[in-house]
Amino acid sequence: MSGSRDPGVGEEVLTGGNVADRVVRVGATVRKPALEHTAGVEAVLEHLAAAQFDGAPRTLGRDEQDRHVLEYIPGVLADTLPPFELDDLRRVGRMIRRLHDAMEDFEPPPNATWNPAVPDPAGGELICHGDLAPWNLVCNDERWVFIDWDNASPTTRLWDLGYAAQSFVQLYAGGDPAVDAARLRAFVDAYGLDADQRRAFPAIVADRTRGVYELIVHGHRTGEQPWATHYAEGHADVWGPAADYIAEHHNTWLAALL
Repeated sequence: MSGSRDPGVGEEVLTGGNVADRVVRVGATVRKPALEHTAGVEAVLEHLAAAQFDGAPRTLGRDEQDRHVLEYIPGVLADTLPPFELDDLRRVGRMIRRLHDAMEDFEPPPNATWNPAVPDPAGGELICHGDLAPWNLVCNDERWVFIDWDNASPTTRLWDLGYAAQSFVQLYAGGDPAVDAARLRAFVDAYGLDADQRRAFPAIVADRTRGVYELIVHGHRTGEQPWATHYAEGHADVWGPAADYIAEHHNTWLAALL
């Protein structure tokens, strides 16, 4: 997120998120309005802290305005950096594997609600981030940290990983399939998918990418935000061709992964 100073309240307004309105930085904390799904997010972050997973911000309770208070992570967002090299892709692949493994024994609080952006058609019971992408990864010399957990929800490893693969490998229309296949292989090898998962994975990446496109188009038709704005900004023109590109080269990805 980027920020601008609001001298009226001494808070730095952060921009770039999609779910919560008026996210601010106050010193070493980030504060965002508590929503229906916030209790579930707090439980997830508390669990990850107890599991000593350092790739998520610490949750610090609520303030006097009932805003969710989180650890502020200094650094730069990965989407402002050059595309990840193979070693970086391996690092993020290992990081996501540790995240998913840490969530295996998570028990959601009673009556927890969730806010999936693109629900997993296969269902699933593993609570995952739901938006693992360069625009949600803060990088500094000490830690890489995934922020913006508002879309955490029950899903499967492959559905969550498929979105991360598309965004970090950068599988977009106009890419070089041979280069992209090697990048995808590095990412998947680092995560450690088994043979059956590798066979299923290319189709899941395509379906997950298509799901984002359909979400944006639906937002355009219904006026639902922020997707309607994303459509007006041309995001559907990126996600639709990306899904086509991934589906078109299914056999290339499969050969690389196997």
